[in-house]
Amino acid sequence: QVQLVESGGGLVQPGGSLRLSCAASGSMFRIYTMGWYRQAPGKQRDLVAAISGPGATNYADSVKGRFTISRDNAKNTVYLQMNSLKPEDTGVYYCYVDRPMRYWGQGTQVTVSS
Repeated sequence: QVQLVESGGGLVQPGGSLRLSCAASGSMFRIYTMGWYRQAPGKQRDLVAAISGPGATNYADSVKGRFTISRDNAKNTVYLQMNSLKPEDTGVYYCYVDRPMRYWGQGTQVTVSS
């Protein structure tokens, strides 16, 4: 059974930074695409960033230049470094892995507010 455990969410002021982490159980994660979705209140869940096994990355236009996704395959962990945060970045952030069936984490709340 695959388990994904997210951490790093919280409350931050506009312009601040947070780093989310997602630790996965199991093996062979280095070959699978992992990433993050975000769901704001009352809205659908949208892709924020993804990273393939070899390390190719993909970002939503709204976060390009501010967010960076990375992975540490030795730790089965994917990270999302979020800088210059805006109130519209607020939402629940969900980690996922495609192996190839998609598995989801439980989500971590990010609130950007003054």
